[in-house]
Amino acid sequence: MAEIDHIVIGARTLEQGARYVEETLGVKPSKGGAHPGYGTHNMLLGLGANCYLEIIAPDPGQPEPGHPRPFDLDDASLRTMLEAEPRLIAYVATTTALEAVVARLGPSQTGAIRTMTRGDLTWRMAFPPQRQDMDNLIPPLIQWDGEAAAKRIKDSGWRLTSLEAEHPDTQALHGALNLRGLTDAVKIRQSPHLRLIAHLRHKDGREVTLTSA
Repeated sequence: MAEIDHIVIGARTLEQGARYVEETLGVKPSKGGAHPGYGTHNMLLGLGANCYLEIIAPDPGQPEPGHPRPFDLDDASLRTMLEAEPRLIAYVATTTALEAVVARLGPSQTGAIRTMTRGDLTWRMAFPPQRQDMDNLIPPLIQWDGEAAAKRIKDSGWRLTSLEAEHPDTQALHGALNLRGLTDAVKIRQSPHLRLIAHLRHKDGREVTLTSA
């Protein structure tokens, strides 16, 4: 079984992403850090003990990485969209059996396992190849080595209540998520357009919907 670990807001700059989250949710995200060698840095917002929101952007303090940045941040069409406004771009699922899932499905579907760090946090991730991720509707898989990031982030009062994915081929998407143990984690709807939708609710009753398009 896998579970939703976090949702991802992409931004042209981290400052723009932080401002977007504060204006949308009414709370300031907390400091994150750089991802050495990957050309990105982030800020975070706690969504309870086991989930969080990540704001990610290219890090001008790092040299250009030798491979594409995560979450398609170097893709020309996404960069154009983020020029207009930060937005929901992806989500990440956590598993305690990353090697077993990658061995079962093969790296052509899951991607190769990468080790990543930020400060004293260490984790391993497998990003599906671009042609296999159905525009980020199939999530990267993460396995934390030690304490997960969500445990360290101040609770914002917001909760992720549901995650939805819209795609023309619901059968293929359902099958891909099923193979990753995410059958009940994402609601799938048929649509001619690809879209990721996150519904959040605050403890005071406010509700917000974030979308990728």
